[in-house]
Amino acid sequence: MNEEQFKELVNSLDVGKKLPDSIYFHKDTFSDVPDALSKFIKIVAKALKIDDANWNLIKVFRNDFRLSLLNYPSFFEDSYPALEQSVNVDLKKLSHRVTSYSKQENPPILHRKETMITKDHEFHDHFCMLTQEGEAAGLYENSRMIGFKSSWERLIEKHGYELVDGRLFRSSAVNSNVDNDKEIDRHKTAIVRYELSAPMKTLAKNGFLSGEYSIFDYGCGRGDDLRELETHGLDALGWDPNFRPDSEIVNSDVVNIGFVINVIEDQDERISAVLGAWEATGKLLVISAMLANESYLAQFKPYKDGVITSRNTFQKYFSQAELKSYIERTLDDEPIAISPGIFYVFKDKALEQHFLQNRHKRSYQWQQLTEPKPVSEDQARILFTKHQELLESFWLSCLAYGRVPANEEFGKSEEIKEVIGSNKKALKLVTDWFGQDELKLAATMRKEDLLIYFALGMFEGRKPYTHLPDDLKRDIKAFFDTHKIALHQAKELLFDIANIEQITTECLKAKEILPASKLSLENEQPHSLTIHKNFIDDLSPLLRVYVYSALQLYGELDDIQLIKIHITSGKVTLLGYEGFEDSPLPQLKERVKIKMAEQDVDFFDYIREDKRPVLLDKIEYIDESFNDFKKQKAFNKKLNKELKNISTNNINKLQITLLLPNKKILGYKII
Repeated sequence: MNEEQFKELVNSLDVGKKLPDSIYFHKDTFSDVPDALSKFIKIVAKALKIDDANWNLIKVFRNDFRLSLLNYPSFFEDSYPALEQSVNVDLKKLSHRVTSYSKQENPPILHRKETMITKDHEFHDHFCMLTQEGEAAGLYENSRMIGFKSSWERLIEKHGYELVDGRLFRSSAVNSNVDNDKEIDRHKTAIVRYELSAPMKTLAKNGFLSGEYSIFDYGCGRGDDLRELETHGLDALGWDPNFRPDSEIVNSDVVNIGFVINVIEDQDERISAVLGAWEATGKLLVISAMLANESYLAQFKPYKDGVITSRNTFQKYFSQAELKSYIERTLDDEPIAISPGIFYVFKDKALEQHFLQNRHKRSYQWQQLTEPKPVSEDQARILFTKHQELLESFWLSCLAYGRVPANEEFGKSEEIKEVIGSNKKALKLVTDWFGQDELKLAATMRKEDLLIYFALGMFEGRKPYTHLPDDLKRDIKAFFDTHKIALHQAKELLFDIANIEQITTECLKAKEILPASKLSLENEQPHSLTIHKNFIDDLSPLLRVYVYSALQLYGELDDIQLIKIHITSGKVTLLGYEGFEDSPLPQLKERVKIKMAEQDVDFFDYIREDKRPVLLDKIEYIDESFNDFKKQKAFNKKLNKELKNISTNNINKLQITLLLPNKKILGYKII
C-alpha cells in the first residue's frame, strides 16, 4: 500500500473518534473498516512482531503515512483507561518507536470511548453515559486538562465529584441501622463540593433563596451547601448522620433532601427518610435522586432494589417517571418536575399555586401605546401633575393584575386613598387618562394565564383546592365570576389538546403570527411546528397548554432552545444545541421526546461531536431580538447559495466541510 492509498482509506472511514489530524478506533470495529486498511494494519503489527495481546486501539493519521498501535488493557473495564504501550510507526521512513507507560504515575488516558467502537457494540450505550456524565459535570470545558490521569483526577475532585466504579457521582447520606446480611458504607457517598448542588441552584433560580425562607438540608453530607448559603447571610441549617449527627432536625420553610434516597439500601428506611424530611417541611420539600438506565445498571452487582458499588456503597437509580411515582406514593401528594431527577413538593398549597401561576405567567410591559387623553376636569389635571409618579405606579399595578388591585396588593393604597379616595376611583381616573385598550389587553392576558394554570392542574391530576388564596379569589371573581366557571372553561381548553383538527388550526395560525417558526409537512399535511422557547408565550392558550403539559413531565428549559410540537401524535420534542447563541451552525447535543399519553420521557444524547447534526436553518427560529440575527441572516444567504444543489437532511459538521471544498467557516463567515 502506498501513501496515497493509505490517506484515501483513512479519510473514508465511517468509524472512530475523528480529530483534525487523526482517527482513533478499536480493533473490534475492523468489520466496519475497509478490508485493505484492516489487513494492512495487521500486516504491519505482524512485521514488527507485536503480539495481538499488546495492542487494541489504532491511531491512523489523515495527512501523514503513519499509524500507532496502542494498548489500553482495561479499555472495557475502566471508564477512563490508561495507556500501557504505544508503537508509533512511520511508514514513509520505515521506522518505529515503542514507548512504555506501565511504570509512569501519570499516563495518558482515554475519553469518549463510544466514538471508538460501533453503535451496535454491547458497550456503546454505557460509554455514552460516561461521556454524558462528564459533560454534565463540566469536565470537558477545557480539553487540555483531561489528557492525563493525574490532571483528570484533580479536575474531577475540583468539580466536587468522585469516581465510584467509573461513575461520577456526588451525594449525601442518611444513616441508620444497616441490613443484617450486608453492611453498607454510606458515609463514603458524601463528598466535598465547591459550588451549590443542583437542587439548591433550582431554589436560587426560583427565588427561594432570597432570604424570605428558612432552609434546612436533610442529609447535608459535609455541609458544602450550608457554608455557601451562610456566606450569603441565609438562615440555613442541616443534619447528617455521619458528619453532623449532633445537629437537630429543625422545622424549616424549605427542606432539601438532595441525592439522599438513592444511597439508602433499606426500602422502609428510605421511606422513613422522605417522611422525616416532609415532617420537617413548612412550605416546600425538594427531593432529588440520580437517574440511570438499565444498560448502565447491568454492570453492577444487584442488591435489593439497587446495586452495590466497588466502594461498598449502595445506589438506587431511578428513571424520571419512576422517581415521580415514588414520591407521589410515599407522600400522597403531587410532585412537580423541576429538572431531570429533581422535584418540588409543596406543603403550603397557597405557595404552590403562586409558584405554578408565576411559572408560566406573562408580565405585561407598559409601552405607552396610547397617548394620554386630556380630561375635562381641572382637578384631574392637577392630580396628574402633582402625583404623576404615584398614579403611574398604580397604573402599572393595574396592568400587572389586569384589574383594580386590592389595598394589600398595591403598597401605596393609603396614599391613593388620601389623594383620590379609593383604588376603584383611581382606576377610573387612570383609564380615562391612559385609555382602556392596554388594560383590556392586560386583562385578556391574565385570564388566559389563569385558564392555563387551572388546565395544567387538571392535566397533572391535582386535586382542586378547597381554600383559595385571596388574590386568586379576586382574579376568579374579576375574570370568571365563579370558581366553577373557571374550572369548566379550563377543562374545555385541556380537552382540546387532544383535538388534532384544533391543534392543526392553531399551529397554522401560529406560523402566521409568530416572529419566527418552522412548520413541517408530511404527505403535504401539517406534521409539526418548531419554535424557539422565547416565543412560547406568544402562542395561543391552547398551544401553551399543549407545550406546558409536556413540560410538567420534564421540568425547566435551561439547556433547551427549540420546541417541536407534534400535531398528530400528542408528543413534544425538546432540542438542545451546543452554540445556539453564538454559532451560525449550532450542533444538536440533546433531544428529549415527551409522550403525553404515556406520561413518559425519553432522553437522547449526541455525544460524538463530529456526528452531531448541525442546524442549517437557525435563521428560521430567530428574529431581530436575537443579538446575532443580522449576522445569521447574511451567513444563511451565502450558505444556501453554496449548498443549493445538495440535499442536507441530518447533515453533520464534518459533512459540511466536505461539501464546501476550498472553503472554511470562521464565525459567521464562509471564506
